[in-house]
Amino acid sequence: HIRPFGFIVIRVCTAAVLFLVTAQLLFREKIHRTDWPRLVGCAVFGVAINQLLFFKGLSLTSPINSGLIMVTNPIFVLILSGIFLKEKIGWRRVFGIASGICGAVMLILYGNRFSSGVGNSTGDLCILLNSFSYAIYLVMVLPLMKKYHPVTIMLFIFLIGSLLVLPFGYEEFTAIKWETFTTGMWLATTFVVIGTTFLAYLFNTIALRELSANVVSVYIYLQPLLAAGFAMILGKDVPNILHFISAVLIFTGVWLTTTSGKRD
Repeated sequence: HIRPFGFIVIRVCTAAVLFLVTAQLLFREKIHRTDWPRLVGCAVFGVAINQLLFFKGLSLTSPINSGLIMVTNPIFVLILSGIFLKEKIGWRRVFGIASGICGAVMLILYGNRFSSGVGNSTGDLCILLNSFSYAIYLVMVLPLMKKYHPVTIMLFIFLIGSLLVLPFGYEEFTAIKWETFTTGMWLATTFVVIGTTFLAYLFNTIALRELSANVVSVYIYLQPLLAAGFAMILGKDVPNILHFISAVLIFTGVWLTTTSGKRD
């Protein structure tokens, strides 16, 4: 009923409206001129590229594949933090990065050989790039969190993001046949817009005020467990030996990169 990019337009634009209403009800905060380039960058990597790649990838691959690949996010955050925030990366973390990337690459290159038909290498690659894009966003948004309220940041990020995704999804959006929507479809769409977009981004941004990008990204560990559980319950996917091997490599990588001490 809704093609991927059309759904992105619904998700991003509706979230922008919700943040606008919230900001109007709470307060109005002005963005300093020098912060606009970073804010635009956050919109590009945290909303536009992130959403476009995620939904396109999810439409091509399986829930379990996407959940596992998304766990690489803390690894990408560590790499970017080392480059831009000068965070130390020791040998243990280097091995962790290598392990996690190997797990993701294995899933992308060989997933179709073990899959029941729902896996797709192009879709897996989109999810991996989506994970990298979101890692860039987490690192970029940190300085803004020290200066502005989370609602203010999300408002402008989603307003800018709406303008960026419209050219890609406008045609698919206008092709949506709203009259064919069932009650279940309306409820599912509402949940995705409010629960996994508006509230998820807001809570994630609030968490960044108290925690580092590395710590916030670690909670993505829950994603493959939840994705696999719901996929199996709904009969959408079945885990196989490649999922297990990739999961071991990815989780080992994430464990090594996030538990390294000063001795590393």
